[in-house]
Amino acid sequence: MGEFQSITTSFPVWKAFLWCFYPMTVLVVLEILSRSFDDDDDQGGGMMIPAYQGAK
Repeated sequence: MGEFQSITTSFPVWKAFLWCFYPMTVLVVLEILSRSFDDDDDQGGGMMIPAYQGAK
């Protein structure tokens, strides 16, 4: 148990936060970048989908 305690005291808290939050930061940045490349056909002058029209 003493070995574990010495390891935890030698590891800085800021590195622990960085280790936890940098993967989430990378995912958020990738999501923001992927939303900027909006090549979806239904935004603006997109294609008509007959299933969304009402029955006549």
